[in-house]
Amino acid sequence: MSDSTNGSTGPTLPSKPRRRGGLYAIIAVVAVAVVVAGALLIPRLVGGSDTAAGGDRTTVRLGTTDAAQGHWPVLQEILAEEGIDLEIVPFDSYETPNPALADGSIDLNAFQHIDYLSDHNVATGDGLSVVGPTIIVPLPIYSEQYTDVADIPEGGRIAIPQDATNQARALKVLESAGLLELNDATTPTPADITSARVEVEPVDAALTAPSLQDPSIAGAIVNNNFATDAGILDKAIFSVDPSDANSWPYINIIAARAGEEDDETYQKVWEAYHDPRVTEIVVEESGETARIVEEQPAQVREWLAEIEKQKEDAA
Repeated sequence: MSDSTNGSTGPTLPSKPRRRGGLYAIIAVVAVAVVVAGALLIPRLVGGSDTAAGGDRTTVRLGTTDAAQGHWPVLQEILAEEGIDLEIVPFDSYETPNPALADGSIDLNAFQHIDYLSDHNVATGDGLSVVGPTIIVPLPIYSEQYTDVADIPEGGRIAIPQDATNQARALKVLESAGLLELNDATTPTPADITSARVEVEPVDAALTAPSLQDPSIAGAIVNNNFATDAGILDKAIFSVDPSDANSWPYINIIAARAGEEDDETYQKVWEAYHDPRVTEIVVEESGETARIVEEQPAQVREWLAEIEKQKEDAA
C-alpha cells in the first residue's frame, strides 16, 4: 500500500519510467536553519541570475530549508569552477521559499516535492516550474516509546505536519501502517478519516520531532530534514517504500520562476547536484533513507502539470 496515492486519484505515471542512469541512489533532505533576512532584501538584477562585475561570473541565490547540510559547500565548489557563485539562502519553514522565489528575492529553491509545488501553484497562480528533480525521501513514523507500529496502543496520539501537503501524505502513511482508514479525498485532512485506532495531532512540521519528548505522544511523522536535525533517523518504526510509483508526486525538485526553468545557468546547478562528489555526501547525511531521482526534467514537469490539473478540476 502506497503512502502517496492510496485513497486519492494520483497522476497517471508509467510503471517503468525512463532513467538517465541506474534506478535511484540514496539521500535525504534535511536540517533547520535560521532565515537570513538580509539575504532576502538583495535586489534582483534583470534577466535571471545576477552577473558579477566584468561579466565573467554569475551569482545564483538558492533558498532551502536544509542549509546546514554538508553537500551545499561541495556544490558551491563545483559550480565555482564553472563561473557560478551559488549563494545558499536559509529558510526555517516551508511557507516562505516559494513566495521568495516568486517575488524575485531568490533565483531558485530546493526544499519541496512536486505535490507541494502543485498546491502552491494552484493556490497562487505563480506557475513556478521545475528546473530538475533531485531526490525522493520517505516520510517515516518515529517513536521514542515503541519499536513497532503494532505496539502503539488504541487511542495513541500521533503528531503529524499540519501544512496541507505533508499532512495529507502523513495521513496516507498512517493508513499504510494500518493505524487508520481514509475516504477517497484527493488531499485528505483529519476530517477524511473514516476509522482509526490512533488520534492524530497536527502541529507545525518543525515541532513534530520535539513532540516525541512528550510522554503523551506515542509517535510522530517527521520530515527527513527535521529528523536529521533531531538525530532520530535510526528511530523510524515504519516507512513506505519511496521507489513505489505512487510515491512519485513526492519527488523533490529544484524550482524556478515560470519561463526560467531551462535557463542554462540553472540547468548547470541541477546537473551539478547530481555530481558524485555531491551525492556521496548526501548519501552519508541521509542515513540511507531516500534516493536520488534520475528522471529528466521534462518528465517531472509533465507530472507536475497533471497533478495541478487534477487539483484544479477537484476545486
